[in-house]
Amino acid sequence: MKKLALVLFFVVFTVATFIEAAQEQPASLVEVQTLQQQEVHDLQEFVGTVNFDKKSKIASESSGAVKKIGFEVGQKVKKDDLLLQIDSDILDAQIEASQAAVNMYDVQLKNAKKNYDRYRALLEKNSISQKVFDDAKVEYDVANENLISAKAKLNELDIQKTKKVIKAPYSGIIVEKNIHLNEWLDTGSSIATLVNTQELEIVFNLPISFIGGLKSGDVYDINISDEIIKAKLYAAIPSGDKLTRTFPVRFKANAGEKFIFDGASAKINFAKESKTQALVIHRDAVIKRFNMDVVFTIVENKAVMIPVKVIAYFGLNAAIMGEGLVQNMPLVTKGNERIFPDMPVHIINK
Repeated sequence: MKKLALVLFFVVFTVATFIEAAQEQPASLVEVQTLQQQEVHDLQEFVGTVNFDKKSKIASESSGAVKKIGFEVGQKVKKDDLLLQIDSDILDAQIEASQAAVNMYDVQLKNAKKNYDRYRALLEKNSISQKVFDDAKVEYDVANENLISAKAKLNELDIQKTKKVIKAPYSGIIVEKNIHLNEWLDTGSSIATLVNTQELEIVFNLPISFIGGLKSGDVYDINISDEIIKAKLYAAIPSGDKLTRTFPVRFKANAGEKFIFDGASAKINFAKESKTQALVIHRDAVIKRFNMDVVFTIVENKAVMIPVKVIAYFGLNAAIMGEGLVQNMPLVTKGNERIFPDMPVHIINK
């Protein structure tokens, strides 16, 4: 009984403190709009499937032993992060030798160029024979070609060296690992599977009666794991299921930092031809609070929170329903993210 009394005292004290603190706070500035009743189209819900838009099997472009692995299954990687390094000791020695050859041919070309320029001046003065000049020119041309060839060989080896390091082609999560340290890789060996969990493709199979009203490039609200994600319509495929007479419609979306599974269920609502009466307010009035959709009204200059269910979003408006909602009720549309129940407020757009 003593423990129960202490718990009750703590709860009452906490609530009282919260209310007192709210009352002592200065009034928060808000803007309101009145809740209106109007006809809205009835909605039909369709269920689709989420796919990762980017899913890549990463393969080796070079052969050699695995020297370093920079990832594990389930790890998030960023674009250009090091995934794998292949042993390049032999290649490094070849590059060193090739660089030395480039340096040598560069010196030879410079010397040949000096002789060529000197002999050309002497030839113009008739101080040397044409054959001596021609020999100098051949020596210069050969030195130039040798340098070009050496540089091309060095460039080829440098390109091979870049193939010894494999980086993430884009940001994502490693979902499969196919190699181990010191394992020998052949060209084309599979290394890992990388998926971009932000770029999503969502597919719905819709009756043709709904497809006619869709427009490529339009943005729709799609519910994925109880999160509303903005998705852009990019394709309605004309080849569909002949039995159900439905056709695949594809949307693209960016999930941001939300964690979504490949193959997750997605829901979308489309308007029917039939209409019904509903209470409508600017969509900014509806916010998330305590893991539910809520709106705030004003009673005696204090904020009152009302849980609501969103029937539909259309344009800048939302059709909502909830206990206590009535036509012409003022709802907060700006400043609602800063207020809490019983907090004093001041309406600035009366």
